[in-house]
Amino acid sequence: MRPFYAGYLENLVFTDELGKQKLKRPSTSRLEGSEKNLKMKVFQTICRQLASSKGFSVEPAPRVVFSTSSYLFGRKKKVNPYEEVDQEKYSDLVKSVLSSRSHAQTPQSLFKEDALLYGPVSKCKLPKQEEEAGVPQTRFPLFNPEKSTKPNAASDPTIPLKIPLRRNMIPSVTRVLQQTMTSEQISFLERWKQRMILKLGEDGFAEYTSNMFLQGKRFHEALESILSPQGNLKEQGENLLESGYVQSVQHVLRDVSGVRALESAVKHETLQYVGLLDCVAEYQGKLCVIDWKTSEKPKPLIRNTFDNPLQVVAYVGAVNHDTNYSFQVQCGLIVVAYKDGSPAHPHFMDAQLCSQYWAKWLLRLEEYTKKEKNQNIQKLD
Repeated sequence: MRPFYAGYLENLVFTDELGKQKLKRPSTSRLEGSEKNLKMKVFQTICRQLASSKGFSVEPAPRVVFSTSSYLFGRKKKVNPYEEVDQEKYSDLVKSVLSSRSHAQTPQSLFKEDALLYGPVSKCKLPKQEEEAGVPQTRFPLFNPEKSTKPNAASDPTIPLKIPLRRNMIPSVTRVLQQTMTSEQISFLERWKQRMILKLGEDGFAEYTSNMFLQGKRFHEALESILSPQGNLKEQGENLLESGYVQSVQHVLRDVSGVRALESAVKHETLQYVGLLDCVAEYQGKLCVIDWKTSEKPKPLIRNTFDNPLQVVAYVGAVNHDTNYSFQVQCGLIVVAYKDGSPAHPHFMDAQLCSQYWAKWLLRLEEYTKKEKNQNIQKLD
């Protein structure tokens, strides 16, 4: 087939620029060379014209690489390891696996598979102690219906009670709480002790605990002097009354009035435990058992005080059932004072909250009683 540009090439090759004089036919090799160049020029011209037209684009053709190396053809084909498996031997297993994929697993099917693999599930009943956890066996009331919430008119309200604590075989509130601490509480206290020993050393830690006990004792003595109507402030000294702990509780003391007892012993006749309460007075018009605490760290929430609420409700219950006290208490107050003089955190406990902690205290008291009985039996053996 003759190309469409053949006439154009013939005229271009065999005529001059003016188109008048004929040229001699060149040699075959020369003609072929000039013909190739002209073809390339014409092809380039056609491509430029097509490229300038809309909706047309020229893309390079993909490169095709031919290799004559014998390496590509000499490589061994990879062997599939599954082809070497005996298909007939494991055909039943393959069929069972493939057939199980079509069925969705349900809780019932899983239980059946577990029963085939591990045997039937044995359902055991919980022990009675675990079923009744959180409910004390002895449900003794916190409040005494035979007592009035108001103090007896025969007693002198201006002289607070101060009954000395008699040491006997009856356990104290502090001992009961210490002997029934949870493993988590014991671990926490032990880690704190080890950290302080690493920081201060054995002797330094002993001195630190001694100073903390002394500061707490002086703080209670200062509060007793402030709240006592006898007014023996001079005996305590100005430095003690101006300590950071006392400054910390100044805003709480403004709401305290009508002191009924100070550093006075209590005894629960029925439940058989004793304690030494800090103060019984009115706080914002409500009669409370007040417990003064010192701390180096802030304790803005009542749960930060650990077992202190149990200690307070134990004193509340003892006061309500102690014949030495003619009145009844329904509320509690925990005041956490700080050495740097920052405002103390008062945690008020109303009658409902006291009742909740009273149930927890009864559980701890029962746990202590059981431990003491077991220890006595072991001593006899």
